[in-house]
Amino acid sequence: MSIDRSLKIKGALSRHRNVLSRAERIEKLIEEERWAEGDPVTGLAKVAHRKGHSGRKGEKEEKAAAEGAEAEAAVEKTES
Repeated sequence: MSIDRSLKIKGALSRHRNVLSRAERIEKLIEEERWAEGDPVTGLAKVAHRKGHSGRKGEKEEKAAAEGAEAEAAVEKTES
């Protein structure tokens, strides 16, 4: 029997998950100051868990912004 693909990759479990464990939900609630020590751990409030966006798109935007700043500096030099 073969091993599932998701188990072969070292960081497969570090990807975005839609469902948080109870401990992770409590950590989020503590960060948002919506849970205090002594509150019941059952019936926890819902916690928004958004996927973080990073990678190539951000790098392209930063590069474009840097090029735009360089172009503006060049225009200012020619006007002076």
